[in-house]
Amino acid sequence: MKNIPHDYYFRFIDPSVYEDVLDFHCKGNFTFHNAIKDRTCLHRLDEKHLAQLTGNELTFYPDMNLTVEMTLSQEDREKSSYRNESCKHFSPLPLNFSDVEKLMWPLLSRSSDSYKRGYPSGGALYPAEIFLCSLTEENSNWPCVGKILHLLPGSRKFEVMQIGTDIEELKAALLPLSHDIGMPSLALIYAVYMPKNLFKYRYRGYRMALMEVGSIYMLVELQAKSLGLACRLWSAYTDSMLCKALGINPALFFPMCVHFIGKQHETY
Repeated sequence: MKNIPHDYYFRFIDPSVYEDVLDFHCKGNFTFHNAIKDRTCLHRLDEKHLAQLTGNELTFYPDMNLTVEMTLSQEDREKSSYRNESCKHFSPLPLNFSDVEKLMWPLLSRSSDSYKRGYPSGGALYPAEIFLCSLTEENSNWPCVGKILHLLPGSRKFEVMQIGTDIEELKAALLPLSHDIGMPSLALIYAVYMPKNLFKYRYRGYRMALMEVGSIYMLVELQAKSLGLACRLWSAYTDSMLCKALGINPALFFPMCVHFIGKQHETY
C-alpha cells in the first residue's frame, strides 16, 4: 500500500509495550486549568535556588580547573550556523503564507521518488507529525477556512484538518491565561504518532522519537532565522486539551512540544 491508513500500525504493535510507554509519557504531562490554578505546584524551590540550578554548565571537577581553551578564530566563528535567541515577546504583525511554506521546506523529502526527508529518523519510521495552526485572522493568504494544517513531507502538501477549531480555542489550548509572550502568528505542534513509533524498536522507539522532534525544531529555527522570523519553544500546555483542539486522539498522538513563530516585538 502506498498510503497506509494510520490505524494499520495496530496490527504490528505489542499492547504491553504501548501501555507502558503511554503510562510513562503521561507522568510528564502538565494540567493547566482555571479550576485548579491555585492548588497545584511543580516544585517548592525558591527563586534563589532556581537561579543557582538553571542556566549553568555541568562540570565534573569544578575545583581542579582542568580545562582546554577553545581557540576558534573570528572568521571560523562567523562561518558557524547558529539559531537566534528565543523570542521574549511577539509582535501582532501577521505572516504571509509564502513564509510558512518556506519555513517547512527543509523538512520535506528532497525528491518525489525518495522517502527520505530533511531530518534523520531512526529506522526511517518518521513518527513525528507536524501540525500548523494559524493564531491570527490576518495571516495573509492562508489557504483555507480551517486554521489547522497537517504537513505531508513526502508528497509536499498540506492536509486540511477537518475540525472546526477557531483561533480562540487554539489559544486557550496552547497558552495559559498568565502568559506574557505577545501574539505569535503561527504555532507548530510536533506530535508523535505512537503506533508508528513503537512497532519496530519497541521501547527504544520513544527515545528515537524525541531525537527526531529535536532535529525538526532545530531545522525550523535555522530556517526561521534566514527568513527574519522569531521563534520560541513552548511546553506550557495540557496534552488532552491540545489534542482536542487538533481533532486527534490523545491516546495515540503525544504532543511533544509547541513551536511559536512570528515577528519579534521591536521593544524587546
